[in-house]
Amino acid sequence: MTLTTDTRDYLLAFADDEHFIGQQHTEWIGAAPFLEEDLAFASIGQDELGHAAMLYGFILESEGEVASDSAIDRLAYRRDASEYRCCGLVEFIADDWAIALVRQWLYDTVEELRWGLLMQSSLEGLAEIARQVSQDESFHRLHANALLDDLLTDENAKQRILIALKQIQPLTLELVAPIPGEIEALAAGIASGRLCDSIASIEATIAARFDVEMSLSSCLDLKDCRLGRSYYFAPLLQRMRYVLDSDPDAKW
Repeated sequence: MTLTTDTRDYLLAFADDEHFIGQQHTEWIGAAPFLEEDLAFASIGQDELGHAAMLYGFILESEGEVASDSAIDRLAYRRDASEYRCCGLVEFIADDWAIALVRQWLYDTVEELRWGLLMQSSLEGLAEIARQVSQDESFHRLHANALLDDLLTDENAKQRILIALKQIQPLTLELVAPIPGEIEALAAGIASGRLCDSIASIEATIAARFDVEMSLSSCLDLKDCRLGRSYYFAPLLQRMRYVLDSDPDAKW
């Protein structure tokens, strides 16, 4: 199947989210509160970057291109800002550990649903990618839940976590809002449903995890939130391009 502009945007939204959240996680190496978490967060980030590469490669192959490392890098790093489709939650620079942890849990909770929508894709290559990454993602969720199980028993830690949850609620709305090309992807059989149809389930999962209510229904009004870039996007992308820009002619 050749991707249309709309269905390409739909897959790019997922690939870009994976790419940017992976970058954000890896930047906690050496900065997380203890060594095991340094390693865990960096490992999760590497997984997400690998998943992004798989999606970028699928997009390239669907367009008749060879998904070489250099081609994937061009798609991942060399587009104009207006061509990216990531959401504000993955662009946001979380310099507070509580926010970074809560974001990981929220992102991975929603990510499980997103991969699930692709497991029954009419595009076998895409369905296979979704099946391959499901094991990685189960470990990501186990990590976040195990850490939260411990932290939420401490009153001070619990309050920091709940404050972090409240702070990033507006950005969480962007993660679950209607995705560009989603309707077209559903009609083409690329996805088996819309992410925003799972709002009630996501709200219930958040309530069970943190014992608080988070209303996400207003996300339905954010139909174009992925078409503009946040304040954090440009400096983050500049950091992501640093090595490539240091020697544009290098052969990696």
